[in-house]
Amino acid sequence: MELLRFYVQQNQRHAGMPIYEWLLKEAHTLGASGGTAFHALAGFGRHGWHSQSFFELAGDVPVAVEIIAAPELQDVLLQVIRTAKLNLPWLRVPVQHGYTGQDT
Repeated sequence: MELLRFYVQQNQRHAGMPIYEWLLKEAHTLGASGGTAFHALAGFGRHGWHSQSFFELAGDVPVAVEIIAAPELQDVLLQVIRTAKLNLPWLRVPVQHGYTGQDT
């Protein structure tokens, strides 16, 4: 399994919905094991420093979208995104997962 993470803006939209919601729905439709969207509190990247303030709570704040799935499924998802002509930053890392209190 791998973690596929996207960085988007809260107010960014595609196909009539927030892009984070579109990404999660596409991943779910393809059969991903799980996915979550998180508001980012602060960070930096290609476009400089970002931090969330009270006045940005309903606006253009960064959102990280994480999807856990097999690499082959993630390849398909990335192709769906390219076909939709979206230009989103992403990263992929191998993950181990399990539950505490159980043998792995």
